[in-house]
Amino acid sequence: MDLLSVSAVNWSRAQFALTAGYHWIFIPITIGLALIMALMETMYVRTGDIKWKNVTKFWQKIFGINFVIGVATGIILEFQFGTNWSNYSWFVGDIFGAPLAIEGILAFFLEATFISIMFFGWNRVSRKMHLASTWLVFVGATLSAFWILVANAWMQYPIGMEFNPETVRNEMVDFWAVVLSPVAYNKFLHAVFSCWAIGAGFVVGASAWYLLKKRHQDFALKSIKISALVGLVGFVMLAVTGDGSAYQVSQKQPMKLAAMEGLYEGKEGAGLVAIGMLNPVKQAYDDEIDPYILKLEIPKLLSFLGYRNINAFVPGIKDILEGGYTLQDGTTALSFEERKTRGQIAIQALADYQTAMAEGRDADAANHETILRENYAHFGYGYLETGKDLIPDVPLTFYTFHLMVIIGFYSILFFAILLYFIYKKELSNTKWLQYIALWSIPLPIIAGQAGWIVAEVGRQPWTIQDILPVQVAASAVSPGNIIATFIIFTVLFTGMLIAEVTIMVKQIKKGPDPLTVEEA
Repeated sequence: MDLLSVSAVNWSRAQFALTAGYHWIFIPITIGLALIMALMETMYVRTGDIKWKNVTKFWQKIFGINFVIGVATGIILEFQFGTNWSNYSWFVGDIFGAPLAIEGILAFFLEATFISIMFFGWNRVSRKMHLASTWLVFVGATLSAFWILVANAWMQYPIGMEFNPETVRNEMVDFWAVVLSPVAYNKFLHAVFSCWAIGAGFVVGASAWYLLKKRHQDFALKSIKISALVGLVGFVMLAVTGDGSAYQVSQKQPMKLAAMEGLYEGKEGAGLVAIGMLNPVKQAYDDEIDPYILKLEIPKLLSFLGYRNINAFVPGIKDILEGGYTLQDGTTALSFEERKTRGQIAIQALADYQTAMAEGRDADAANHETILRENYAHFGYGYLETGKDLIPDVPLTFYTFHLMVIIGFYSILFFAILLYFIYKKELSNTKWLQYIALWSIPLPIIAGQAGWIVAEVGRQPWTIQDILPVQVAASAVSPGNIIATFIIFTVLFTGMLIAEVTIMVKQIKKGPDPLTVEEA
């Protein structure tokens, strides 16, 4: 395929996915390590054992490497809202920009201030002051993630806003509705526990390497004791918050839920697919074609998870396009064509409002504004052509969702077994488990990436759910310019990843610094 034949919108999407994907490699390791090294330093302050200090200082070096590169990719990510998605930034900048601005302030003042104490304050401030700075770095990193996830959650479930037809912008009217959105806090908790799990998996795997090499074994066991507990808690809480996230998706983004489960036709008492293989030729309106080649299903579980009722009706892709089923509030779901018509009415009412205002016809403008507000919930549908535009990539959403779940349950079992062997003090002599720990390092990272694919691909075609599709949100930039920057970013980020991995591998091979005479 000719590269230039791909639309500028799709190139912009690819570029944003590239940047976000690389960014989410560095950030979760950073946040996970922040918690782990804070717990390690707490052990040092409580016990006075200088070996815990040595453990903490080693993982701080790894934290620092990830932190720097994570900041670099994050800055580029935010710039893309202005370069590639300027229509989006104009349309919702008053709302979307607020949490990002708060995040920037927190990251700069809280993290930057206490990171300097954490790295350079050893033997310069008291133990408790240094410990406080390490915990505040963790708090700052977590709060930064919170505000970014608030912004992302608002895109999935726009709330606390009002559309201003004079400026053609959405304006925030309820800050706390945006911040305390049920989608926001579920997304935040799920993402943060994912960071704990990824950081823990990394530390456990790297420490297992020392055990296999018969090096720094006391250091490795201390590292594994803390990180294995963090990993188990992280993955268990991922399961809990995943349930909350699935419930929110079922209520706010039913098409995403249908894609996650490959559910083309809705049913009462819908089962949850544990393992399945989709039929690649299945389309939404092919009633004769089975959507699955094979599947293992847990009866009624999808209805329970999505609606807290084992017999609840879960709409499939076809139902969402055709409408006519009863929603949870007792109203009847509109079809795609009905929502498209109402969206077109809203778009036309906006144009008529602006014309009337320009001509000084205030009464007509007020009537057009009323029509606009009555139909604004369907505004984005007016830009879509057919029902197919509303369907995300079902195979990609389905398989990444199930891969994430499988890795999650595997990891709960793995960390539970690991803690059992630690409790029995047999881990040092259990090579098979050490090898599993080493080779499991990528799995939590893959699960984290898969989770973001589900979240973002599953909500397509929307940048803002039901209000702004991607083709309207994009900037008027030529594909050639986007391709050039895409290539540059690919080379840059890949180089940064290689450099990071190389530096970390060298640091891990080197191992912790030997204790000085004064420390020992």
